[in-house]
Amino acid sequence: MDATPLKAAPLPLAAAQAPVDDFSHSHHPDDHPELRIAMWAAASILCGLLVYLAWRLFFGEHGPAAGVQIVSDALHSPVFWSAVGVGLLAQIVDGALGMAYGVTATTFLMSTGASPAMASASVHIAEVFTTGMSGLSHAKLGNVNKSLFLRLLVPGIVGAILGAILVTQFDGKVLKPIISAYLVLMGLYILRKAWRHRGVKREQPKHVAKLALFGGFVDAAGGGGWGPVVTSNLIGAGGDPRTTIGSVNFAEFFLTLSGATAFILLAGEPGTWLTVAGLVFGGLFAAPFAALLCRSLKARTLMTIVGCLVISVSLFNIYKALG
Repeated sequence: MDATPLKAAPLPLAAAQAPVDDFSHSHHPDDHPELRIAMWAAASILCGLLVYLAWRLFFGEHGPAAGVQIVSDALHSPVFWSAVGVGLLAQIVDGALGMAYGVTATTFLMSTGASPAMASASVHIAEVFTTGMSGLSHAKLGNVNKSLFLRLLVPGIVGAILGAILVTQFDGKVLKPIISAYLVLMGLYILRKAWRHRGVKREQPKHVAKLALFGGFVDAAGGGGWGPVVTSNLIGAGGDPRTTIGSVNFAEFFLTLSGATAFILLAGEPGTWLTVAGLVFGGLFAAPFAALLCRSLKARTLMTIVGCLVISVSLFNIYKALG
């Protein structure tokens, strides 16, 4: 028998030169006190909101009977069921692509006659719950990069507040074609993202604060755009997809909460609870459909459909606004 010691086969050149990515570092919240604090804060806020809404509905000014009547009236309201359909579609898109919930929901709400401020406020209030659950799930699974999350957090919140100020201080009739034009550009951006080929690279993303400020601003002013703007640019610039998506999703909860609060303070408590309830209700049932759609359709196909749909509806909104 040959006694020559076995030698390990040399690694292929591509493997030997492959960059070390974010998977080599722990992103579990147990290793990062800042992430644990953020998780507890998000969970406490969500639980507090749910308890407050349930108490106000069934034990508020008019008692349990009035709460049951409100629920019954909502179930017979076409506004509620229209919002359920929009929420279902938007959550399917977001669940399959990881972006475009706000863009999709705002586009269709504005097509039903909603003002930019009402559409954006409704979407952001509904997104408090959807982004909260999504962000907590990503953090628990170790998909959140602490450094990237903290760099996104404050600029994103500031941008969301500035965007809410803009959209609530201008006449809706004047702003509606402008927001629709912005949504057309977002649809084109989604199409470009679907068909653009990029080489794989892993680098530390730059200009994160500026990108978060701009993403938070256009998200609140236009009713959507945080995911397409921030996630796409960070991944395209070389960020690790897993931790980029997780960090952006978790930061989105806090900027969405800030934007929703700003809308309520600036525009008064919006009389859009039927729309908000419909968006949340529709989104609850969308997750399994999104998973099935994600399995059966390629991401490029779905992004192409969404991009064309957003562009078509937004162009129709512009035609109605200017006609």
